Amino acid sequence: MPKVSKESAPGGGDFGPVTDRSGELDGYTVNFGSFANDMDQTPMLKGLPDDRCQCPHWGYVLKGSFTYRCGDREEVFRAGDAFYLAPGHVGVGNEPGSEMVQFSPAEELKKTEEVIMKNMRAMQAG
Repeated sequence: MPKVSKESAPGGGDFGPVTDRSGELDGYTVNFGSFANDMDQTPMLKGLPDDRCQCPHWGYVLKGSFTYRCGDREEVFRAGDAFYLAPGHVGVGNEPGSEMVQFSPAEELKKTEEVIMKNMRAMQAG
């Protein structure tokens, strides 16, 4: 039976305020995310439809809390919460030190990650 853990995940990396470890299981990407600082993800999603993440995610908050803008409302997920994020959301903040595990359709997530990486490179360049 396929499995992945934070320690065994082959993908991801250290992206400054975010450490991501990821692996793929039968068409889904499993991300183990640790967020050292409060972070608004809005600038990283620029260029996606409506400048929002269009990939659905299912997850569980291990530590801290995460705030997402979903349409015209905000949702806060805290340690111990399982969650679902429909397409069209934006991460607008988190408690420093927050951690989560998240499951996403791999192909949809790749499209989103390409835009995020492009925006991160542009922000680092100046």
